[in-house]
Parts: sequence; C-alpha cells; structure tokens
Amino acid sequence: MPEGDTVFRQAAALHAALAGKVLTASDFRVPKHATADLSGRTVEQVIARGKHLVMRFGDLTVHSHLKMEGTWHVYPRDAAGARPRWRRPAHTARCVLRTQDQEAVGFSLGELNILSAAEEQEKLAHLGPDLLGPDWDPAEATRRLLSVPQRSIGVALLDQSNLAGVGNVFRSEICFLAGILPSRPVAEVANLARVIELSEKLLTVNRLRIRRCTTANPTSGPPYWVYGRGGKPCMRCGTRLRKSELGEAELRKAAVEDRVIYFCPSCQR
Repeated sequence: MPEGDTVFRQAAALHAALAGKVLTASDFRVPKHATADLSGRTVEQVIARGKHLVMRFGDLTVHSHLKMEGTWHVYPRDAAGARPRWRRPAHTARCVLRTQDQEAVGFSLGELNILSAAEEQEKLAHLGPDLLGPDWDPAEATRRLLSVPQRSIGVALLDQSNLAGVGNVFRSEICFLAGILPSRPVAEVANLARVIELSEKLLTVNRLRIRRCTTANPTSGPPYWVYGRGGKPCMRCGTRLRKSELGEAELRKAAVEDRVIYFCPSCQR
C-alpha cells in the first residue's frame, strides 16, 4: 500500500533516471490529458510531497497520486530505441515518459494531472508538514493535531493536512508502538510527542527499503507488529490482536473514510 515512504522512494528513482534529460515522447492515457505532448521539455526535478509525486518541467508539473495500487517504474532503453518489457500489463499504464535512454511508466495511478506552477501550489496547499520533506516541523504537526482535540488519534494521523505521509499501515504501527488505542481522542494522548517522533522515524527508516518493516528484522519474519495480523497473537504479549474500522463516518466528514485498523487490546491503552 503506497504511503509516504513508497512515494519518496519512487520519486528518488525517477529523479535519478530523468532529471536534466529531455523528453523525446510523452503519452498520457487519461481522457483529460490524452492530447498533451511534453516532448522537448526538460525534466527539472522529481520530488515526493507526502503521498503526492511531483515531476516539474519548468512552468508545468506532472502530478500523480498513487492511491491504493499505483506505482511508477523506470526502464532503461537500449541504443536501438526498442521499447523495454514492462513488468505490469500495458492496459494499466496511465502515463509514459521517454528520454533517449530511459522510460518512466506510471501504472494504475489513482490521480494524474498536468498543472501550472500556480495550480500545483494550490493542489498541495492543504498538506501539513511533510514527514520526509525539508519542511518537516514537529511543532507545527503537534499544533495541527491538537486543533481538533476530540478527533481520535488514529483518524488524525491519516489526515494529510496534519502531517503528510502516514497511511493506513503506518497508523496502526505507530499507535501500537506508542502504546495507545487508535480510538483515543488526541487531547487524551499524553505522549503525543512520542507519536509524532515515531511517525517521522518509521517513514525515515523505510524510505529507501524495498521491504517495508516496522519490526526488528527488515529481511525476514513478520514485517509488521499488528497491521494485517488480526486474530493472531501479539508478538509482545500473546493477546489476540483485533481488527476494526476507524474513520469519521460518525462525524459526517469525508476527510478520512472508514478503514480497517489493527491493534492489541492489552498493549494499547
């Protein structure tokens, strides 16, 4: 499931492959940009902004959001210019960007836009401090989390206007490692600084890993303490882990939809 660490890693790979190079061809396979042609433009920068991936071409930006299943791949092109063999079905490709020696393909992208610089700024203006970005500010993240004190911490962590990058996997793991139930209101979280510290730490250590891991061993064994382990014993205390749903349906808000969350009823209070 793409979260801030995944987007950061993909942006880094795209930047390494494309930055400073001129597009020889572009192919946008979404209706609103089907006729767009960015060939001849130079890729200036590729960055992650929370869960958003931003590719800048001077006064234009190609913005994408991976949502649940999206991914970007980079394929080297041979000297003859033959199309490389893709690792995903061609019908799932939403964007193809070619340079003389590289081909970047965005598969199953949840969102794809071509924006002006002003539109990019407006599109991303709602985001809070980026856990993996140069603007990371734990004090500002704390202020934003506390701005709606009655919200559950599990819901507040998913709201990208508080801090950008945490998704459904990480929020379960953060709450477990902080020892708090995800349903606890933010105002009642005594160790909120620890929650924020864990958020930054978990995304940072995973930002360049192929296999995301929040437990001790990133190469083998269960990668997560609680996520996806409902009904299994807690690796700390042996209590059977629980699976539930947590969102803002009860508040009639659409900012955070109900999503499955995992927790240990013994370790988390």
